[in-house]
Amino acid sequence: MKSTTVGAPGESRVCEPIRPCATAMAALAVVAASAVLLPAPAFSHDQQESAEARPVANLQPFLDPTGAVATFNVGGRIDPKNAFFQSLGTNGRSCGTCHVASQAFTITPPAIRERFNRTNGRDPLFAPVDGANCSNAQRSDRAAHSLLLKHGLIRVAQAVPANAQFSISVVHDPYGCALVSDPKTGQLVASVYRRPLPSTNLSFLSTVMWDGRETLAPLSSGATFLDNLKSNLTHQAIDATAGHAEGTSTPTSQQLAEIVNFELGLYTAQTWDNAAGSLDRHGAHGGPWNLSNQLYYPGINDSLGAEPNGLPFSSSSMSAFAAWAAPSSGANADDDVSADLRALGVRAVARYLRDRTAARQDIAAGEKLFNTAPLTITAVRGLNDSAALGRPDAIKGTCTTCHDAPNVGHHSLPLPLDIGVGHTGLPSLENDPSISASLAEVDAPNLPVFQISGCASPFNAGQPVSFYTTDPGKGLVTGQCSDLNRLKGPILRGLAGRAPYFHNGAAATLMQAVNFYNQRFQMALTEEQKAQLVAFLNSL
Repeated sequence: MKSTTVGAPGESRVCEPIRPCATAMAALAVVAASAVLLPAPAFSHDQQESAEARPVANLQPFLDPTGAVATFNVGGRIDPKNAFFQSLGTNGRSCGTCHVASQAFTITPPAIRERFNRTNGRDPLFAPVDGANCSNAQRSDRAAHSLLLKHGLIRVAQAVPANAQFSISVVHDPYGCALVSDPKTGQLVASVYRRPLPSTNLSFLSTVMWDGRETLAPLSSGATFLDNLKSNLTHQAIDATAGHAEGTSTPTSQQLAEIVNFELGLYTAQTWDNAAGSLDRHGAHGGPWNLSNQLYYPGINDSLGAEPNGLPFSSSSMSAFAAWAAPSSGANADDDVSADLRALGVRAVARYLRDRTAARQDIAAGEKLFNTAPLTITAVRGLNDSAALGRPDAIKGTCTTCHDAPNVGHHSLPLPLDIGVGHTGLPSLENDPSISASLAEVDAPNLPVFQISGCASPFNAGQPVSFYTTDPGKGLVTGQCSDLNRLKGPILRGLAGRAPYFHNGAAATLMQAVNFYNQRFQMALTEEQKAQLVAFLNSL
């Protein structure tokens, strides 16, 4: 059966024909309603069990701390025989080692610790090439895998460009491999530590990888978006096989096509909230099915004026839960009260419906805050130092200034930023009080700290500056001073199922993330507003 393209000209995503889509939507309503009652089977990632792994049903809900997350796959059920789940290297790893359906297609510390305990570090995840703090670790040494076990961080060994405009040295090296010389090339290699990005919702990408190093073809034009995205993801799969899986040969074109087509067909989102119930009912448009039909093209609703159709930016880019804002029997009452609950009497049912309505209103209130709560952006590389914007000292905006893609939550054009989360909280090494205050709100990992020298201050033209960072970001790819510390903002869907947050896992919870932003951008949120924002983010 033919696929049907949805969205604006240049949009690349496809949806299955009407009948299968309707069937999937009905299935979602059924499984979501039972998600808090029936534990979902986890997808196996043991090397020994991979051949026996069972397919994952389309829209299968997986329990997470606030409800359940699910994935809609345009190709139907998730087939473990796909090349995505096959070991194509020498260390037993597959793409599925670090991208797990039950964890919103990344990996989370509780599941990582369970795998370590069960296998004493023999699971392929803990291969020392990047699954340990340093590559000389013993597989059974728990301390040598502390960053992966606590924060879900993979080591990225990034060569410092030979023509870098800056010099780099290390001032804090807790594991002994922060900055080493490659024995073959003599080139300096920096170890930075990052969360594996979800391998789902990729049809919305504006940048591949945190630092954009796999964005070899630009993702900024609707006319070339799909072809370029497939090319980038293919290159990423080749590099991941050679690096993460320590492969000695390139995957076949068929294997690469299987991986890329599988990834592009996945849409993951929270489908059930323990307090609010199903996230796609009574006028709401949450859940993975609705996400798969979300209009997207490069530059849509761009907050910096580059919308390709000339449309104005709307700060109300998040609208999935707008219908829950006002209480009414039609929009917020439930018609699926169980027989067991009804048996407890009218008062129990009334209390249940009242609590559920209040939870839905909190989500809607959090969505409105995300769209409208004022903030002040200062000292952010990529914005306040932008010549195109006039290098403003301060920018007045909202969360959607940077998270402008409607109901997706990243920036619809490439916009790597340095908001300060990769700076260090070590005493005397950070001179921006707002960044120091925001770092105090999170549970930052003990990472190496580098000193960067030789660049002019991005905020005071011509003034030389040295600064400290745990991750030089895109600067390690391009070698340019202007790219230092800058990393992309990720897609925000499926957040509840994939803590911790930020590229370095610094925020253990969404409340910590909100507290970071509240301090960093002078939002002055009340405790109630923070809770509402968290409720909204957990529902994405």
